Amino acid sequence: MTASFEARLAELGLTLPAAPAPAANYVPYVISGNMLYVSGQISQDDGGLIKGRLGADLDVEAGAAAARRCALSLMAQAKAACGGDLGRVARVVKLVGFVNSTPEFTDQPKVINGASDLMVAVFGDAGRHARSAVSAASLPLGVAVEIEAIFELR
Repeated sequence: MTASFEARLAELGLTLPAAPAPAANYVPYVISGNMLYVSGQISQDDGGLIKGRLGADLDVEAGAAAARRCALSLMAQAKAACGGDLGRVARVVKLVGFVNSTPEFTDQPKVINGASDLMVAVFGDAGRHARSAVSAASLPLGVAVEIEAIFELR
């Protein structure tokens, strides 16, 4: 299974980043039974943190790209939790997305679609998930997006 998920990432021209270390007093993930809970992953790329507020500094397209980077970090954490075997992921159960946005910005779901669409592109039907997409007055370090996830494991 890992090969097929890894192959899908490669077909999309993507590679997983190193699983980010926690920035405070928490763990990056917890496995309970066959469920994997991944702590919120903030928007960052090779250039560093992706910062800004949707509706002021960033448009929906830039926000969706930031959410996509969060999804890559979520997958990297899942791979780390599974001892390097992403094939242990049976399905993406739920994403909870937080969007750093102005009070009048109402397209949070379109922003978090960046992560949702990538999960489906990589995991196929097993990537379809329940989801929340909410606004936040601010996020840690001024990032644009933070997303947490729940995965079911094999």
